[in-house]
Amino acid sequence: MFNLEEELKKLPAKPGVYLMHDASDEIIYVGKAISLKNRVRQYFQKSRNVTPKIQRMIDRIAWFEYIVTDSELEALVLECNLIKEYSPRYNTMLKDGKTYPFLKATVQEAYPRLLFARQMKRDGSRYFGPFTSGKAIRDTIELVNKLFHLRSCRRTLPRDIGKERPCLYHQIGQCPAPCQGGVPEEEYRKNFEKALKFLQGDTKEIIRELSEKMEEASASMQFEEAAGYRDLIHSVRQVTEKQKITAEDNEDRDIVALARGGDEAVVQVFFIRSGKLIGREHYYLLGVEEEENANVLAAFIKQMYSGTPYIPREIWTEEEVSDREAILAWLSAKRGKKVYFRVPKRGSKERLLELAKRNAYMVLTKDAEKLKADRERTIGAMEEIGRLLGLQGLSRVESYDISNINGFDTVGSMVVFEQGKAKKNDYRKFRIHSVSGPDDYGAMEEMLTRRFEHSRREGLSELDSFRKLPDIIFMDGGKGQVNVAEKVLLNLNITIPVCGMVKDDRHRTRGLYFQNQEIPIDTHGQGFRLITRIQDETHRFAIEYHKLIRSKNQVHSLLDDIPTIGAARRKALMRRFESLEHIKNASLEELRAVPGMNERSAREVLKALGSVGSDKKKQS
Repeated sequence: MFNLEEELKKLPAKPGVYLMHDASDEIIYVGKAISLKNRVRQYFQKSRNVTPKIQRMIDRIAWFEYIVTDSELEALVLECNLIKEYSPRYNTMLKDGKTYPFLKATVQEAYPRLLFARQMKRDGSRYFGPFTSGKAIRDTIELVNKLFHLRSCRRTLPRDIGKERPCLYHQIGQCPAPCQGGVPEEEYRKNFEKALKFLQGDTKEIIRELSEKMEEASASMQFEEAAGYRDLIHSVRQVTEKQKITAEDNEDRDIVALARGGDEAVVQVFFIRSGKLIGREHYYLLGVEEEENANVLAAFIKQMYSGTPYIPREIWTEEEVSDREAILAWLSAKRGKKVYFRVPKRGSKERLLELAKRNAYMVLTKDAEKLKADRERTIGAMEEIGRLLGLQGLSRVESYDISNINGFDTVGSMVVFEQGKAKKNDYRKFRIHSVSGPDDYGAMEEMLTRRFEHSRREGLSELDSFRKLPDIIFMDGGKGQVNVAEKVLLNLNITIPVCGMVKDDRHRTRGLYFQNQEIPIDTHGQGFRLITRIQDETHRFAIEYHKLIRSKNQVHSLLDDIPTIGAARRKALMRRFESLEHIKNASLEELRAVPGMNERSAREVLKALGSVGSDKKKQS
């Protein structure tokens, strides 16, 4: 039993991270502290002055735990990791976890290449980016390879020189075939150095060279070749135009601007690399209501830069960020060099930040209706169901169904919805073992018992989805199914509300069965639509699993019972013919052609399947 007063007395006056749990053991908040003793105790002081949001969180706390660290910096890093892992509902959260790709120049190779890379590694290569679009990188690589005649193959050179014939790019004149020794290493590297200058924004030389070649081809009446050079010049200028000059200092910086509306916000980030705007991206944040801008910006920066390998030298914001020194120390450690926060107040720098802020407001205004509709069909729908049932704080829903045909191959399914959205990583399938014949109630009892007993195992991994209990259970049926679930929970001494999704004679949802009564539901509301989605998804998942089991058993019963057909031959047959019907209609010669098959085994297959294959042989 968790004794709050006793546990508060045990808190150390050391830096660390604290995790707040609710009654269902869900982690609802993660925070860091310079002194755990002072910070955690503040939540439970009667004289405290907190926002309504924090008060709601405090009211749900059933117990807490903490992890001591050696420094505030270590606590910040751990806080970032835990927030990303658990997505606590009372932390300000990024709605997605975008990461951005890089253009990788393998300068350490004898014949370097330009490659698409998801991560920046310390492998001797040079990296450009990050880019906001993977397509932009691939288009740039294609253009640069064409301009500077660089190779795109994966061969290890010079080791593989002459081992294979040159590829298509050599045939069409785009690659000088270093794989055949067609270009000296020194000459190839000179072209590669020109490519690197081009990627850094120096395009004057390449445009001059292409213009000269275009004029020469035109003067020689080689108009098709001249048109090719013209198109390359156009492509180069397009790339140049996309890189709007924003500064003369050639610095790398991110410009971060915030726009707020209710409990949601949009953060617009401009990516400046070597003084050029290479792209922009916007991010949605949830849970910002009643939070100060400084806290929202700090939460965003910690989550954003914990997921990207590249940290710029400067980060511009419209106001100071909370936890400024700790965050800067963390970012500097990640980058390996000093990182600075800037708050521009005047001139072109302020105008650039204002431009980012206007973009953020445009996104927020443009997507306001979309965000509102999305919230209504997810979180709003859950709140509607909660009001209907008289329950508060519903987030995680688990729904169960049983599937079989006349009692054979009985399977069960568990689907999970959180905040009104399907969480497919937490779906689970159950093969029913203790029930024979058409006994859906017995099968359901076995499935629920196994699921909730699993949640009590000692040493359960933090990543195990069974560790997390639902706020409510939905059963794909009425009173009978609900009674089975409540019986299992009672036996295990677990308290979770159980609700049945009742169907009419046409197999359509008509209401909910809860606390021994059927509750009608507005069929035009978002709550009803969410219940229907949950019910359809539960049924679909169970049916698909049952079909899979049934097909496997069918293959086993017809092929594995043939004495001369072992696992290898059965696998070879299914790979060659894909289905039993195709095997049944195959000729003796076709079966003998399968790897591992001989005439005897082929005849055994034809005999066992009652195949027409032998008649085919006679006709042939």
